[in-house]
Amino acid sequence: MRLRPLFHALCALVLLPSVFANTDRNFATNPLMQNEVRTLKQMLDYMHFNRNAVANTDYPKLITDYMALLDPQRLYFTSPDEQSLRRLYGPQLENDLAYRGNIDAAFRIFGLFEERVKNRVTWVHEQLAKDIDLTTDETYTFDRSKAAWPASQQEADELWMRRLKAELINELLRDKSVDEAKAVMNRRFDRYLKNTSELQAPEIQERFLTALMRLYDPHSAYFSAPSLEDFNVDINLKLEGIGAVLSVNEEGVCNIVSVVPGGPADLTGKIKPNDQILAVQQAGSEPIDVVGMRLRQVVQLVRGVKGTQVTLTIVPAKATDKSKTELVTVTRDVIKINQARASASIYEVPDSDGKISPVGVISLNSFYGGMNPGDTDDTATASRDVAELIAKLKQENIAALVIDLRRNGGGLLSEAINLTGLFIDQGPVVQVRDSMGRVALGRDNNRSILYDGPLAVLTSRFSASASEIFAGALQNYGRAVVIGDSSTYGKGTVQSIYEMQNYMPRMSSDYGKPGAAKLTIQKYYLPNGASTQKRGVVPDIALPSIDDFLDIGEAREPNALVWDEINSTPFEGKPLNQAFVAPLLSASQQRQQSLDEFALLKRNIDWFRIKTEQKTVSLNLELRRSEKTTNEAQSKEFESAYAAMAKTDFPKREIKLDAVLAEKEPPAPEPDPAAAEGDTDAVDPAAAAKFDVHLRETLRVVSDAVRLSDDPVWAKRSSTPTFVMPGLRRG
Repeated sequence: MRLRPLFHALCALVLLPSVFANTDRNFATNPLMQNEVRTLKQMLDYMHFNRNAVANTDYPKLITDYMALLDPQRLYFTSPDEQSLRRLYGPQLENDLAYRGNIDAAFRIFGLFEERVKNRVTWVHEQLAKDIDLTTDETYTFDRSKAAWPASQQEADELWMRRLKAELINELLRDKSVDEAKAVMNRRFDRYLKNTSELQAPEIQERFLTALMRLYDPHSAYFSAPSLEDFNVDINLKLEGIGAVLSVNEEGVCNIVSVVPGGPADLTGKIKPNDQILAVQQAGSEPIDVVGMRLRQVVQLVRGVKGTQVTLTIVPAKATDKSKTELVTVTRDVIKINQARASASIYEVPDSDGKISPVGVISLNSFYGGMNPGDTDDTATASRDVAELIAKLKQENIAALVIDLRRNGGGLLSEAINLTGLFIDQGPVVQVRDSMGRVALGRDNNRSILYDGPLAVLTSRFSASASEIFAGALQNYGRAVVIGDSSTYGKGTVQSIYEMQNYMPRMSSDYGKPGAAKLTIQKYYLPNGASTQKRGVVPDIALPSIDDFLDIGEAREPNALVWDEINSTPFEGKPLNQAFVAPLLSASQQRQQSLDEFALLKRNIDWFRIKTEQKTVSLNLELRRSEKTTNEAQSKEFESAYAAMAKTDFPKREIKLDAVLAEKEPPAPEPDPAAAEGDTDAVDPAAAAKFDVHLRETLRVVSDAVRLSDDPVWAKRSSTPTFVMPGLRRG
């Protein structure tokens, strides 16, 4: 009976190729890695918020997840590979990690992957040297991340042939000749093979341990020493560049993770999170294809001296045809804090009788503030800037106020608390619970209220973390109407970086430097005890949005922590009475059914939804060309319609911070590149921004709230203050 596990292991070995024996890079776990792995496993078991999430029976899944991290489109490995590797390494994997600190399994699996890549790239070159038929009725599923691995080598070859056709068509639709398109593809695959062959043991360790940590939640990760160094440089220095955080996925595609508010990329108005960068062009040079490049190589091309220009070839996240691109020229610069700060405008909003009400809008794209040793009381913070803007708006006798958080991905929790305090008397804003169940309160202790008038918070699917705390707290207190996408992002967890050298015995530097662990250690909860995790903040009034059909949000992340509740903490407030919200919602829904702008928006959404629901692309070149022509025509129709409606937009004027007024006027933006230089079938963000349907409707809702609170009939009906939004008074 004791020989049976050994027998199964030997059988599994027989099924695998012999690449483990003859590869010229036989990596093995060294003593430094052993200490790191054992320490990391203890940190996960004792410090991670979700520390009890992974059982011994889950470890074979780590094999599958690691394979998917190496091969996210499920094209290099096969299904028999997965079955054999799980049988071979799965049963003893927890023991290897927790007690031996051994990750030889990661190196052996990578050895198999490297061999697969070498063989496949050779095969690709052979196929690209032949004529490829692009007249068939075949289709290709462009996202195979949730598909099974090919059942056999023959099935893999068939899938790869379809992938080559799809990529070739994309290049041809970008106005390349067949020879040029094939040359680009050959270079990409050669670059991918080179990058794979140059991966060293610490980088393989990083991928494997990150796969382990993602069993616990999607935000935990392991940083090798070089990655930790890069992370610290990006956090602590104001590097000259474009002001965007980049990543390269396992397929070698560069993605824009986030755009720094006020940075050069942000100021173009055309670069958004989840966009892809296909090429980078320096002034006076030819574009360099970056697909297949390593992250450091891409970053080196994008960064540069202040004042110089770089042109990026972008595939927008909202583009329905990934063969279409847009050229965006960015002038490199350091981040200008004044351009990243809160800004305000006053809109003249007419009611149904033509009466004009001035409504203030404050746009806040991050919860910024002092967090460095040299910061002083004069350091710009979100709460102080918003307070200054509110004071200026009140001098203009605004009837209501909107806080626009649609592009706000978070920031300092302390600033979210301080900002909430501008609108409530005092009390708890957030509850933070750790893995031991201990709860800490984040409170506003300032009894003064800076603004007590009608208030709305405008959110989107991109509003995350501290934004959700601010919006959710005001919703708990019944202090604001929340309006926007069907939900916010849903990130209600807190991460912290732990350098491994502080938690393990000191060792000789012969094996290199230890890395770091990013662990999820806490969860956010609102004053009423509800988590913002996964569900986000659900608005009081939802507006139709393309964002709801994007692959964005915590709920879409694998192994995301669950939504839950804890006990409510005592606070003086309650959600808006539905008797007050109902007429606002009803009026908004009537406008959504009757106004031309919503009809246009819904047509745009339906078109986008149909496109995104198509999970396959045709491999017939002429059919794809026809689809491209149709998409371009539809896109131009939408853009023209938005531009025409923009002429009827509400008049507005800007209100600026004193620090911004003291600055010299920024130079005029560069003219847009000609359409022939690059285009996309996604509606031009600049064109859509000229007519902001969501903001217009939010302005109408707060105007309705003003009239409702001033209506003597309503005031007579309201026997208790909870029937009226707290603070619906002006004076």
